[in-house]
Amino acid sequence: MANNKISALIVDDDSIIRKIHKTMLERLFNIEAETVKDGKEAVELCRSGANFDIIFMDREMPIMDGAEATKQLRAMGVKSTIVGITTRAGGEDREEFLAAGSNHCFEKPLDRAKVEVVLREHKKFTI
Repeated sequence: MANNKISALIVDDDSIIRKIHKTMLERLFNIEAETVKDGKEAVELCRSGANFDIIFMDREMPIMDGAEATKQLRAMGVKSTIVGITTRAGGEDREEFLAAGSNHCFEKPLDRAKVEVVLREHKKFTI
């Protein structure tokens, strides 16, 4: 059976943010969402063969931050849409995410409008 659902990985060290973002993606967009708590876990998950259409990547996390994780994912050949999420979307964080290979960078929290911007580019998504 072909799975037409979009899959997403939410990478954030804050368990409340993970829960809010996961719930929103599942309820509003019918996206299959998985969560991990830092960039290292995201890299290891993808290295072990997991595949996601979209990765929502927090900027500031212990062990491995979002920009470093994005660089490593791109170096591994991960083609997912990567969305940097930061408390400071202007300036350095945004530049660092885009330089690392992110497709987008948004300020926290994620909301319906920000997710829709990303989904409009995705071939599986239909409104």
